[in-house]
Amino acid sequence: MGWFLGLGIGGLVLLVLALVFDGVLEGFLDGLGAVLDGFLSLPVIAGFVSALGFTGAVVLGTTGTGAGVATGAGVVAGGVTGWATWRFGRALMRGDGTSSAPRGEDLTGSSGSVVTAIPVEGYGEVLLSLGGQPVKYAARAEVPVARGAEVWVEAVLSPTSVAVRPVHR
Repeated sequence: MGWFLGLGIGGLVLLVLALVFDGVLEGFLDGLGAVLDGFLSLPVIAGFVSALGFTGAVVLGTTGTGAGVATGAGVVAGGVTGWATWRFGRALMRGDGTSSAPRGEDLTGSSGSVVTAIPVEGYGEVLLSLGGQPVKYAARAEVPVARGAEVWVEAVLSPTSVAVRPVHR
């Protein structure tokens, strides 16, 4: 039973190391990782080894069967745990597919406020919301716009600048 408990504890230690070093130890398995699509990741291996060890210890301690049956039960439990960990990891990495990172093009049609007055010639600054976060952009307008005025984004000129028009209410 000591061997099985040692495997179970060793798997937990491997899982903690994988979480603490966050992928540093994954480099040892990179050559095989391309072939098996992450099936030999450290969390999968840690789950397999832990389930094998703890299941083997439970079967050996609660039944009168020998080490062979305990090992077989541990391998089955480890395989199920490893597979479930692999599937769960893939689902987390894939996401739901509906959300995407906000892009600058998403600003067109949004409203904001002028932080630095916008002259006819040159740039001012506007505060816009991108992905729920306030972001300051350089802004141009066809007419002068005073500080504090509400504006609409007409076009994205560059990753850091927009063309705006004042909102008249």
